[in-house]
Amino acid sequence: MSKPAPKNLKAKTSEEVFTGLQMLRSEQRQLANKITELEMDLNEHKIVIETLRGVDKTRKCFRMIGGVLVERTVNEVLPELENNCEQLPKAIKALEEQLENKGRTINEYVQQNNIHWQNVHDKKEQEPEQPAKSNVLVASG
Repeated sequence: MSKPAPKNLKAKTSEEVFTGLQMLRSEQRQLANKITELEMDLNEHKIVIETLRGVDKTRKCFRMIGGVLVERTVNEVLPELENNCEQLPKAIKALEEQLENKGRTINEYVQQNNIHWQNVHDKKEQEPEQPAKSNVLVASG
């Protein structure tokens, strides 16, 4: 449960509340993007590992480390890739937990600051529809 704000603090302006919410949502998006990036890295690692397992262990291969292309052998690179492949799911899980916590933080922030979401679609549904204007030509006889 959230604690009530101390009465001696001055109330936040609507701009400060909006900015705070935008910052929290931005952090949440960054976490989601990082999770997606790590999941793509994990898939790439799996593909490369499967490919390298069928290759001669003494064959040269190249690996990008920190923006630098390094020449190694399959025998040197394969264990490193397998280790990374084991560690990536742990990192993804930790980020997913952080993402859940950030979602809870956003919900608490919304409740504390009494924020109400209003969709443009909801607004359109609430407005009464205007009768369609049409031009009609009436001939009198």
